[in-house]
Amino acid sequence: MSDKRIELAVLDMAGTTVADGGLVLRAFDVAASAAGIPAQGPERDAATDYVVRTMGQSKITVFRALLHDEDRAQRANRAFEAAYDEFAAEATPIPGAAQAITRLRAAGIKVALTTGFSRGTQDRLLDALGWHEIADLTLCPAEAGRGRPYPDMVLTALLRLGADAVDRVAVLGDTASDIETGLAAGARVVAGALTGAHPEDRLREAGATHIVPSVVEFTDLLLAEHS
Repeated sequence: MSDKRIELAVLDMAGTTVADGGLVLRAFDVAASAAGIPAQGPERDAATDYVVRTMGQSKITVFRALLHDEDRAQRANRAFEAAYDEFAAEATPIPGAAQAITRLRAAGIKVALTTGFSRGTQDRLLDALGWHEIADLTLCPAEAGRGRPYPDMVLTALLRLGADAVDRVAVLGDTASDIETGLAAGARVVAGALTGAHPEDRLREAGATHIVPSVVEFTDLLLAEHS
């Protein structure tokens, strides 16, 4: 471990700090129907598989790749956001997540919460959890430039929160896209959490530097070098 202590933790939301409980796939079903994808059959199965494989990425980007038509993609994205906004009231934190974030900040590590959702949908989640003040920064793809797997949200968090260098940054997420984002940004710690969409082997294949059961153990990992 470097003697340069971590100054910034960039944490994904759904699946990493927020229990997803299948909400994303439920909202996708609504969006797929709105976009005219048949409710059953190979086209729907292939679309659902793609959504699972690309979990963590900007949702409008996913719909563009799936539908190859901007109007349909925008229609699907609006339907997805409306459905997820409705379901967001059901969202609950990953056990121990709020305390873990509080511990990081108490130790002097700044925390950014990131998402592949729009700002409106992210705010619905923050409303449901009462988390508007829990982190130093919250970011969605549109506020950084590009969503995952690009490094923009991690680098935007670094710039806005004043971390000294990318090797002072740690990233945590539950998807391969989260891992790819952290690696592209040059973060020193790029950890996969086993609380969300992708299993351990997928996270390791993506290049995770660490695998942790949850954000609680991720916090323990970072605070160990501060002790």
